[in-house]
Amino acid sequence: MTWKNLFDKQECEETISRINNLTPETAPKWGKMNVSQMLAHCNVAYETTYTDKHPRPKGVQKFLIKLLAKNTVVGPKPYKKNGPTSPVFKISDERDFEKEKNNLIANMRKTQELGSAHFDGKESYAFGTLTQTEWNTLFSKHLEHHLQQFGV
Repeated sequence: MTWKNLFDKQECEETISRINNLTPETAPKWGKMNVSQMLAHCNVAYETTYTDKHPRPKGVQKFLIKLLAKNTVVGPKPYKKNGPTSPVFKISDERDFEKEKNNLIANMRKTQELGSAHFDGKESYAFGTLTQTEWNTLFSKHLEHHLQQFGV
């Protein structure tokens, strides 16, 4: 499957437009997270890229994540509904909808403005060095999965 190129300004803004269609009352079609938790969950992908907020996996843990999850995360197949989630991505507490939405949009715009060349060969949180295509898939596929989950 081909994913939106979030390094492209127009495709990034199209995805942001979908996010702007969410409201605090938007209900999921599947899963346990509410919309605010989903936005916070999507922000984790950017937090692991831009901050040290989450401890990085090391040694055997990193090897196993890379071996078992990398192809699922950066490969072409869509995620399955209700699939497993890394503990670092699990959001169970209540979150502020507007704050999480604004953070996600800011993260998306930052990524688009940095551009694909910035990400080509950049080390990821858990998967080692990724190509610009793999980085785009990581961000785009994850967002698409959750935007479909909430019907936008």
